[in-house]
Amino acid sequence: MPTIHGIIAYPITPFDSDSGGIDTGALSALVDRLVSSGVHAIAPLGSTGELAYLDEPEFDTVVDTTIAAVDGRVPVVVGVSDLTTAKTIRRAQYAEKAGADAVMILPVSYWKLTEREIVAHYTSIGESIGIPIMAYNNPATSGIDMSPELLVAMFETIDNLTMVKESTGDLSRMQRIDKLSGGQLPFYNGSNPLVLDALRAGASGWCTAAPCLRPQPCIDLYDAVRAGDLDKAQKIYDELKPLLEFIVAGGLATTVKAGLELLGAGVGDPRRPLLPLDDAGRARLRELLAEA
Repeated sequence: MPTIHGIIAYPITPFDSDSGGIDTGALSALVDRLVSSGVHAIAPLGSTGELAYLDEPEFDTVVDTTIAAVDGRVPVVVGVSDLTTAKTIRRAQYAEKAGADAVMILPVSYWKLTEREIVAHYTSIGESIGIPIMAYNNPATSGIDMSPELLVAMFETIDNLTMVKESTGDLSRMQRIDKLSGGQLPFYNGSNPLVLDALRAGASGWCTAAPCLRPQPCIDLYDAVRAGDLDKAQKIYDELKPLLEFIVAGGLATTVKAGLELLGAGVGDPRRPLLPLDDAGRARLRELLAEA
């Protein structure tokens, strides 16, 4: 399996303004631009990709289109999360068969899951596929908060659970994962405003939608930290920070789609119940992109 590191870019899912279905041409173009810009991996169908609002044929279409557009140039990590273990397994198996290098799984709940249920969920999925799993902790969207202790315990007992994406914005959790695993469990930052601190703390990569709008500064920031040029990294981060904070606060799918439209690469509106960015938000986003 190729090493997954660096800037892991999250494409949005474009919708056709007439049919409402997946705009495969727009998705292919966006993925190609991201890969050509120099990002280190592509991760479709996360929160930014509106996975929660897609039906199964649409999920399959996004997987196939993304992997074809990447064409083996960088690793592909497919988000496969669902409320049920059965549907998550179906999605994980489809992604593996289509050529994904890994899958990312967020334990989604209506009923609050116990740790025993979380372990059983990941274990069942891990036994059904042969590619690595990135465990994704984002309680703000999933309703479940997996502790560092639980994540490391699953790493030690589930053979192909080999990575963690931590999106709480709590740096101490990443440090705890690193300490508990003896540095053996790679962790990835999923909190845009925390990126500089996370990379300095040893995060293997930054999972982010920001490259859809500004890829080069994201790559430069990662490279500067790896080179030990923390003054340069701080300067890049300070320049990026207002945009990072804005797209998170306004909802990633909503703000990134508006930003792409402002940049001349329209990808349709987010799917209801999400709404397009309002006029005030668009005006501020236009300013942020112009300042860049």
